[in-house]
Amino acid sequence: MSGVTKSQVMEALSQVMDPELGKDLVSLGMIKDVKMDGANVSFTVELTTPACPLRTQIQHDAENAVKAIPGVESVDVTMGARVQADKKIENLSVKNIIAVGSGKGGVGKSTVAVNLAVALAQCGAKVGLMDADIYGPNVPTMLGVEVLPPTPQGKKIQLAEAFGVKVMSIGFMVAPGQPLIWRGPMLHSAIKQFLMDVDWGDLDYLIVDLPPGTGDVQLSLAQTVPLSGGVIVTMPQKVSFDDAYRAVSMFKKMDVPILGIVENMSYLEMEDGSRRRIFGEGGGEDLARAAGAPLLANIPIDEKVREGGDMGQPVVVSDPESAGAKVMIAMAQSVAARMSMEIRG
Repeated sequence: MSGVTKSQVMEALSQVMDPELGKDLVSLGMIKDVKMDGANVSFTVELTTPACPLRTQIQHDAENAVKAIPGVESVDVTMGARVQADKKIENLSVKNIIAVGSGKGGVGKSTVAVNLAVALAQCGAKVGLMDADIYGPNVPTMLGVEVLPPTPQGKKIQLAEAFGVKVMSIGFMVAPGQPLIWRGPMLHSAIKQFLMDVDWGDLDYLIVDLPPGTGDVQLSLAQTVPLSGGVIVTMPQKVSFDDAYRAVSMFKKMDVPILGIVENMSYLEMEDGSRRRIFGEGGGEDLARAAGAPLLANIPIDEKVREGGDMGQPVVVSDPESAGAKVMIAMAQSVAARMSMEIRG
C-alpha cells in the first residue's frame, strides 16, 4: 500500500516498550532506517548490546505493532547494536568494561568471570576476557588455552581465543608454578600493558577477572580505563559477606556502578528435590540489599561446573542444560540487561 507513511510506522512503534527500561522504542532512539516499499515496511531496532536478553520479545512486539497498521502486508525487522563511540578510549575500542571482583579468594570469581564471558559471546556479542588475577591466573586452565599466538614484528600482542572469547592472562607469560613477587609499580605496568599493548580489536564487552581483595590491581585498573560496571561474587556465609562488602565499598569509592551480586555455591540439590544450604543462607540477598544492587544469580553447587573448569570447557559449553549452566546463562543475560540500563540512564 503506497499510503503507509513513516509517521504511521513511528507512531505504532512509539507504543512498543523496552521491558527493562519501561520506555518506548522511539523515545529511546532505538528505531533507525525506516523504509516503505508499497505494503512492505522495514526498519532497524538498535539495541545497546547484541547480548540483550529481551531482543526476541522486542523484535516480536515491534513487528506486530507495525503489522497492525492498515494496509501493511509484511514487516522486516533488523536487530542491530548501537556503536557507542563516546565509550571508546585511546588505543582501546571497547564499549563496556565489566570488572568481576570479590572480597576474598575461593568464592568462584574466576568461574563466574569465564562463564559470563563465554555466555555473552554465545549471545552474539564480541567479548574479551582479561585475567587480572596476577597472583592466581586460572583463566587459561578454565578455557583450555596454554599459549598466546605469535605476535608479528611491530604489531600489538596477539590474543588467544577460546569459545569466541579473546583472552589475555599473565599465566601465558610465566612458567607453571612460578610465583610473582611484584610491588605496586610493576602491577600497574602489567595492567596497563594488558589493556593498551594488546590487540583486543572492537569489543562489546571486556570482562576483567580481578584478584581477591581491594589492592593495587583494582586501583591500577580504575586509573587506566573507565570501568562501566562491576559484578561482586560472594558466598552465603557471613564471613564471605563481610569480605565481599569491602569490594562493594571499593567500587563505590571508584564511582563504578555495581551491576549486581552473584551468590556462588548457594545450595546443593538433593535427589529428592530438596536443597541443602551447606554454606548457610541469605548472604547474597543481604549483600545485594546493602549494596543497593540486584541479586543476579544463586549458583548451585554443581560438579558439572567444577568439571568444566578443570577440563578447560566452561559449563555453559560442556553441559548447557545442567543446573549450574542454566543459572550462569541467565546471569549473563541479567548482566547484559543491567549494563543496557546503565548506558541508557
